Amino acid sequence: MSIDFIEQLSEQLHSREEKNLFRRRLVLESPQHTHVSIGGREHLAFCSNDYLGLADHPQLVSAACEGARKYGVGSGASHLISGHSSAHHALEEALARFTGLPRALLFSTGYMANVGAVTALLGHGDAIFCDKLNHASLNDAALLSRAKFSRYSHCPHLDLAALERRLAESHARRKLVLTDAVFSMDGDIAPVPGLLELCEKYDAWLMLDDAHGFGVLGPQGRGTLAHFNIRSPRIIYMATLGKAAGVFGAFVAAQPEIIETLIQHARSYIYTTAAPPLLSHTLLKSLELIEEEEWRREKLAQLTAALKRELQPLRWRLLLSATPIQPLVIGENDRAVEVSEALRDRGILVPAIRPPTVPQGAARLRISLSASHTMEDLGRLGEALKEVDRNR
Repeated sequence: MSIDFIEQLSEQLHSREEKNLFRRRLVLESPQHTHVSIGGREHLAFCSNDYLGLADHPQLVSAACEGARKYGVGSGASHLISGHSSAHHALEEALARFTGLPRALLFSTGYMANVGAVTALLGHGDAIFCDKLNHASLNDAALLSRAKFSRYSHCPHLDLAALERRLAESHARRKLVLTDAVFSMDGDIAPVPGLLELCEKYDAWLMLDDAHGFGVLGPQGRGTLAHFNIRSPRIIYMATLGKAAGVFGAFVAAQPEIIETLIQHARSYIYTTAAPPLLSHTLLKSLELIEEEEWRREKLAQLTAALKRELQPLRWRLLLSATPIQPLVIGENDRAVEVSEALRDRGILVPAIRPPTVPQGAARLRISLSASHTMEDLGRLGEALKEVDRNR
């Protein structure tokens, strides 16, 4: 590696820092929770995706220990060699039942699930239609597939009329509408009934990334499809298991032919070591808690409404979101970072989200709520933000 290359990287990093786009990792010294320890100091945290408060639940910790004793700590091989455990298989069957879809397939991460599914199912001669605010993994999946990739909404976001025009113009062999079900940085929910109607009209498939809806939306937390009471063989459903489910991993659920095609062709499934079986064993307990403990979703709804009331006096704009993702748009990168750091000085963690994760000029605080938060926690956050707002 040449010195010039290192110097170029150094300049790029310095430029990123000057623009307030440089990212630094926090080092947690405690379990994921609403109160975490960093550098020996406790912080009130509004920055995880542990929406149901399951990440350190005693029953899941106990299930993980039980799984480790039964299956060990490593799978030792890929799923197609000898790494596919009875725990993996039981979880896939449970996830299919839970979502109401015929079959499910585990992946190690949501990123791998999206890339694996899209690239296995589409290629040259096909077309993919994406919302402009889709998660990076969906955009990367579309690019890697070599299908024609177009964004159907520029302004406004979620533009069904623009999507219909593009679908009507397309003569692709296969057409796939690819979208977040709940948008991770805005918290809004995709108009799934309208999307499905267009897919049926123009003979397209619909793939939903429900990373932030699974466990949170719908009766018993069954996700965005249950929220809208929708079923269709045209739907390919992806959700992650490290957010509301509190553990790790992801899955794709769909028609049997889709899942079998992924087993045969999804490179991010075939060419990687299977996740530890103890995690699948733990997730079986997680699914039980998600299904049985409706109070967690009821509390999230109460907290969301209370937060909106608490932050109403602020000059910053709170986006319209009915989910635990509550974005407070600050605008400029440097100001968003300043507000986030001012909160941290007061022992409160709320991340500043900046481009390219969000559009230019739309830097924000991404406030994430958990069923483990209390009304007192919200009051503390609200008072701190009001104080920072007064002192700007």
